[in-house]
Amino acid sequence: MHETTPQADPPGTWKADGSHAPTKAQGRAGLVAILLLVVCGLWTLQGFLAAMGWAVILAISLWPWRERAQRAWPRGARLIWPLVFTIVVALFFVVPLAMVARAVAADSRQVMEWIALARAQGVAVPSVVAHLPMGGEITQWWQANLATPDAIDHLRAGAGGASSLGRGEHLLGLVARRVLLIVFMLLILFFLLRDGDLASAGMRIGCRRAFGEAGLNVADQALNAVRGTVNGLVVVGFGEGMLLGIVYGVAGVSHAALLGVLTGLLSAVPLGAGAAVAVAVAILAVGGQTGAAITVGVIGAVVVFVADHFVRPVMIGDATRLPFLWVLLGILGGVEVWGLIGLVMGPALMAVLMLLWREWVGAQAGALNPPA
Repeated sequence: MHETTPQADPPGTWKADGSHAPTKAQGRAGLVAILLLVVCGLWTLQGFLAAMGWAVILAISLWPWRERAQRAWPRGARLIWPLVFTIVVALFFVVPLAMVARAVAADSRQVMEWIALARAQGVAVPSVVAHLPMGGEITQWWQANLATPDAIDHLRAGAGGASSLGRGEHLLGLVARRVLLIVFMLLILFFLLRDGDLASAGMRIGCRRAFGEAGLNVADQALNAVRGTVNGLVVVGFGEGMLLGIVYGVAGVSHAALLGVLTGLLSAVPLGAGAAVAVAVAILAVGGQTGAAITVGVIGAVVVFVADHFVRPVMIGDATRLPFLWVLLGILGGVEVWGLIGLVMGPALMAVLMLLWREWVGAQAGALNPPA
């Protein structure tokens, strides 16, 4: 006779009948034990919390597409569709990183030769610096810190003076850790897309038992905020990267495709796209293409300004129902406090707090302010 492994029942199947209700002392002891277990669990998983957070965020953003795909072909719900979406996300991360790595590998020899030449002779002041605002001050700083070998060696010593081997090993370790986190993020994402219905049902039951209907209302608002924020960042970042990549190519910037990819990736970070545009302008200026550098700088500044101050806040604000100022503060404050994942957590938290405030003061109907 073969023993069968018991399967977990769906959330909400079993409910307490009240015959074994704990005493107050037992309830307090149980609460303390649960809190200790949660703290120990978070401590154990602290190295993978970022991967788990990004997997949850991506699963929330992809969920409407997953439901459409499942309705189109229900038989692929358990394996095919989760695998397809996970592969798409993997390509979204891997392809840009592969392009960057290939470009770095191809240009590493020239970069090392340039660094050796700079250490031996210093870096001459580009002629375009004299025509810039405050060109005299910039020229003086350049000559004092970059124009001579002694100045460069002093600058390296002030920056830490670590050996190239030590820096290379540290960088290799950081890259390996990031790759490992991406692999775990994709693995978690696959299981969330596969078993998300069960996890969502359990979370909703737990949220209702803990906080009532008000908790469900806040949770739904948080999900909408996360989905709107991610879609705004991805869509706007893709548009910025593609548009400015075309501008780089027309202007004759070397590695225009790579700079376009970097612009799209960095656009998720405040001032990141501006930094990529500045790199393109510097490449053109050093190459003596002053007119093209000015044109790229002006077009890039306009595109970045419109995208960051109008398009992205509108896309995120429509989903989170946040005013422009709170969207901007949520993004900037989230990055400052939470790091890169704060790009999503910041606006989501602001949206939840705004929802609670509006319901509390009676500006809109809700669980905290039920209609009469």
